[in-house]
Amino acid sequence: MFPRPGALSWTVRRHTPRQVGPPCVCMTLTGRRRDSQEARPECQAWTGTLLLGTCLLYCARSSMPICTVSMSQDFGWNKKEAGIVLSSFFWGYCLTQVVGGHLGDRIGGEKVILLSASAWGSITAITPLLAHLSSAHLALMTSSRILMGLLQGVYFPALTSLLSQKVRESERAFTYSIVGAGSQFGTLLTGAVGSLLLEWYGWQSIFYFSGGLTLLWVWYVYRYLLSEKDLILALGVLAQGRPVSRHSRVPWRRLFRKPAVWAAIVSQLSAACSFFVLLSWLPTFFKETFPDAKGWIFNVVPWLVAIPASLFSGFLSDHLINQAIRDGTPSGCCLGCQHERANESPFPGLRL
Repeated sequence: MFPRPGALSWTVRRHTPRQVGPPCVCMTLTGRRRDSQEARPECQAWTGTLLLGTCLLYCARSSMPICTVSMSQDFGWNKKEAGIVLSSFFWGYCLTQVVGGHLGDRIGGEKVILLSASAWGSITAITPLLAHLSSAHLALMTSSRILMGLLQGVYFPALTSLLSQKVRESERAFTYSIVGAGSQFGTLLTGAVGSLLLEWYGWQSIFYFSGGLTLLWVWYVYRYLLSEKDLILALGVLAQGRPVSRHSRVPWRRLFRKPAVWAAIVSQLSAACSFFVLLSWLPTFFKETFPDAKGWIFNVVPWLVAIPASLFSGFLSDHLINQAIRDGTPSGCCLGCQHERANESPFPGLRL
């Protein structure tokens, strides 16, 4: 597959056997060796694009928490009803995590991200219209938030699938931390700009702002980084329901016996609980406890501090991996290389 004229393309070349194997035969972004100079601009373009995508994901996600106080005043919600609207996002969010990773493995994470972003960007942009569609404001907002959760739930699993296939292991953690830092940037952006929009133009403007930017991002990715043919092929794979190949099946029982897997699960659970409690309720808490406080302070400061911590954690993880602190497959290889070397499942030995 070759790039369209004037456009970038993120493609993967199948591994081919070699008589004399080099240290690493990794997947590339352009069909060439990963260390070729031509691959760097596309890699940088995709890293920046995914960083912006994660930023906009959290712009849309944090719009409702910032607007909840004003919407409660307009629609007469009490704290319990506001809590239902805020928590309903996670009712849908928890249902599509595994689905997102599965679809990312089948059709490509970038396509899953693009299709889902076009949907939740549209829902975010029309949220003010939905709120005034009928007198059942609570039911409409709850339903829209559940749908938002379903659509956004596929993002990070698809992103993980994408990076695991196309980024070297020795660079994977830092790349993920860069892209993941978009969550803090997005919350920061909505906290800073959203506070001003809320004060100047009302809560509706925040949804128009975040939803409109998301749709612009979708148009950019579709226009310059992906081709219509790729999306049609991906949709065709889903429509035909072709099963996942044997080598891509995951040995779940063996995987869940590993202490490292449970350590990751517990740490993710703890981090998500604290993060989303702050994300959902911090604006309401400060509004009720410190009514004279400036909104941009409590909507900006926590996430401003989180950005360098996120980047440092990725740098530290890559450093430890490169120093061979943990056991595992040879550092620097992608899953494709590991599979080719072991001539078996992409989880050789499950040495976690």
